[in-house]
Amino acid sequence: MAARKRGVIARLVTLIFKLVFGFVALSLVMVVLYRFVPPPTTITMLSDANGATRDWTSLDSIDRNMVSAAIAAEDGKFCTHSGFDREAIEEAVRRNAQGGRIRGGSTISQQTAKNVFLWQNGGFFRKGLEAWFTVLIEAIWGKRRIMEVYLNVAETGIGTYGVEAGAQRYFGKGAASLSRDEAARMAAALPLPKKRSVKNPSGFVRRYGNNIARRIRIVQRDGLDACARP
Repeated sequence: MAARKRGVIARLVTLIFKLVFGFVALSLVMVVLYRFVPPPTTITMLSDANGATRDWTSLDSIDRNMVSAAIAAEDGKFCTHSGFDREAIEEAVRRNAQGGRIRGGSTISQQTAKNVFLWQNGGFFRKGLEAWFTVLIEAIWGKRRIMEVYLNVAETGIGTYGVEAGAQRYFGKGAASLSRDEAARMAAALPLPKKRSVKNPSGFVRRYGNNIARRIRIVQRDGLDACARP
């Protein structure tokens, strides 16, 4: 009986080892592949009942205003952190402990890892996977590629993904010629693209967009977007 029990435990340990090894190997292959090849789709796109319109665009063909707007709105320390903003995470934990709307402390790197490799909802398990993929893309992709992928997979409207499709939808032009105010309005809607209007923004979104537009100047003046430049 004891020998049989040890055999079961040994097989279980072997299975767990194989699963972990397989996951690590697969995740490494995917991250390396997407360093050079655009992700063909994401779980979020596949599960979107409204479909998914996207037009992959290289970072060189996206106006700098949009890059700066994303940094101003989502992650002011994007160029200096290693994937995680400890102060933002601690602040989010503090605010969440006070109750009210749950806030995140995710960086653009974390959001990109989640958008490309994982799903939108989930608890600590998904967060753990998100951290793993964030470490990988920071090490293998670098900041420019992270920003490029982020701006191509982020949801920018109902059934709309990426800033190129968003720019075409809202402004009738490509992402290469977005003005500062247009980029700021798109960035203002990023956290809740299905609920926040880019074309006819409400009072809050309009004010938030104007605030982002002002911060774009600071981002560009202080070189906070330097890591995403050519």
